[in-house]
Amino acid sequence: MTTLETPSAAPTPRRSITIRGPRFEYAAVPRYWIAGSALMTHIANGVNLLFPHGERFFVRSVRHYLDRIDDETLRAEVRAFFGQEGRHAHAHEEYFDALRAQGYDIDPFLRTYQKIFDWLERIHPPAFRLAVTVALEHYTAILAEGAFVERAFEQNVHPTMARLLRWHAAEEIEHKAVAFDVLARIAPGYPLRMTGMALATLGLGIFWIAATGTLLAQDMRAGRALRSHDVRVMQARERSIGRDVFLRGLKEYARPDFHPHDRDNSDLATAFLSTLERDAPVA
Repeated sequence: MTTLETPSAAPTPRRSITIRGPRFEYAAVPRYWIAGSALMTHIANGVNLLFPHGERFFVRSVRHYLDRIDDETLRAEVRAFFGQEGRHAHAHEEYFDALRAQGYDIDPFLRTYQKIFDWLERIHPPAFRLAVTVALEHYTAILAEGAFVERAFEQNVHPTMARLLRWHAAEEIEHKAVAFDVLARIAPGYPLRMTGMALATLGLGIFWIAATGTLLAQDMRAGRALRSHDVRVMQARERSIGRDVFLRGLKEYARPDFHPHDRDNSDLATAFLSTLERDAPVA
């Protein structure tokens, strides 16, 4: 193996990455848009709250090294990665307005989350921030694959939110190797990659639980208590999205010779993105 942690006999495969600009109207999205379940909806809403600031962090982490990438193909992929992540952040921020209109006070959480996130970004060196980005990109890719394979976006999910999440998931699969390939060229090394995964896992877990808890607590204060239906839906969803997908992804990532394209799931992204042809790509 080379120091880039990819097989020396197998060059990194290239994938076409397209910047798209779909539009979403959230006014008709109900309060509980996954199977009428408050619990499952707010688990999804919780990670929605994390996306915009997190994805801008991804862009900053990769952009820091843009002038050190001499591979023109990779530079083009990086720029497309910036475009996709920027549009994801914008689309999820527009959904924040729908949550506010439903009466959720999300801004105190967002301010605290961003303040802590920005502090963590300041105290860690650029290479470590890139390693965290690579780990979080792997999480989004394996969760996207699991959701497509198990058809999780097609089971009692409001069509607007299903389209938003499927578009986001498909593009996460499409660009899943970009940050990894930058890290492999700038700061190769297994210890750095796995240390970044450790902080990424801890941070994602803490922030996601906090965001979900914030929304559920506001529902409960407003007299909207959880029902047994919510728990049953959550249990069914846990089975449908496949907890084994997460464990498999972590096991794959821990291999010293891991590369995101070792597992080719691009067909999952292509099958959905072909339906977005009516949304003209952005040049």
